[in-house]
Amino acid sequence: MKDYHISRHNSFYTIGLNYKKADAVVRGKFSLSEEALKRLLKQAKEQGIDGLLATSTCNRTELHGFAQHPFQLIKLLCDNTLGSVEEFQEVAYVYKNKEAIGHLFRVGTGLDSQILGDFEIISQLRSSFNRSKKQGIANPFIERLCNSIIQASKRIKNETGISSGATSVAFASVQYIIKNVPDISNKNILLFGTGKIGRNTCENLIKHSKNTHITLINRTKDKAEKIAVKFNLLVKDYGDLQTEIRGADVLVVATGAQSPTISKDLIHTKKPLLILDLSIPKNVADGVSEMNNVTVIHLDDLSQMTDSTLARRKKFIPQAEGIIDEVKHDFTQWLETRKFAPVIKALKRKLKTIKEEELDYQSKKISDFNVDQADVISDRIIQKITKQFANHLKDDEVDSDTSLQLIQKVFQLEIDSHK
Repeated sequence: MKDYHISRHNSFYTIGLNYKKADAVVRGKFSLSEEALKRLLKQAKEQGIDGLLATSTCNRTELHGFAQHPFQLIKLLCDNTLGSVEEFQEVAYVYKNKEAIGHLFRVGTGLDSQILGDFEIISQLRSSFNRSKKQGIANPFIERLCNSIIQASKRIKNETGISSGATSVAFASVQYIIKNVPDISNKNILLFGTGKIGRNTCENLIKHSKNTHITLINRTKDKAEKIAVKFNLLVKDYGDLQTEIRGADVLVVATGAQSPTISKDLIHTKKPLLILDLSIPKNVADGVSEMNNVTVIHLDDLSQMTDSTLARRKKFIPQAEGIIDEVKHDFTQWLETRKFAPVIKALKRKLKTIKEEELDYQSKKISDFNVDQADVISDRIIQKITKQFANHLKDDEVDSDTSLQLIQKVFQLEIDSHK
């Protein structure tokens, strides 16, 4: 892939950090709440940044956008989170143009997920795009790139077995519970937090554990009640949290708050209690794991527990990468077209000017000259000539930059610089 000069003055960058180098504590410092995401996009627009995506999940926080220098994006991230530039530099990555596009394809298709084949990321990418579009900072490049990644994700899910077993954080947490809690169908399970991960965990628990003793608690009770009605589950008030924890065998925490929602003060249990913290930043305070009868498992621990399903899934990586290459090639072709479209338009204008001058000259010189017929024939010739040039520029073997300069020089073209 060549340097596409995607934006006239800026390059396309990805800056971010993920589970590979940043632990849950560090990722928590750089996590972006919904309010922070909107604020960040607004600031970016005010700074004149043309096109930006911001994603923040339990596994990663990334900004994808146009800037004169990546530090513009790094500063935006640090200004809107609890992380510092120094902390970011210790665990971060920065990709530019070709590498940034390739990275986002791998992220969006689940190949870069903490749990291979986790397709929850694609809905998060959709949300990121919709948020950017609403804020007026999603340019045609961002829109086309997101649509291409969504297309690749759908194909990989439909054409390969990489998503078999419905692997996700929610699925992995339920598998861990089933393997480590004897007689799980008769245990008391408390789910605290009914956001997306909480809802998915709840569905997986019902499906795989055959347990009907599941209680839901959420700060906003009506959200929990909507899920409870669907699965015929019990809902308790937020004020009952401490009491419900006392009777629970398993506590799943999926609150997604910016500070711990479960502390030692809330736990008074005399029997074994397994706590799964599915939140970034961690929503279970550090001291809880030191308590008697309490075991705390964080989502980072879950991702390291591979099984035969995951091993089978890895076999489909080459096939998935092949699909990505196909879709990315189409995206590349589109990028090339955007790059030389102004020159082709200018060439067509030039040829039409030459045509009109020549038709005017011939109509005065030849008494029975048929202007209408000549006009039709000339337009068809112009169309074929410009198509020939366009096909030449699309050829992967052609140095399109040199060709564009030559075409402009030979035909003395005036390019419309309006973006």
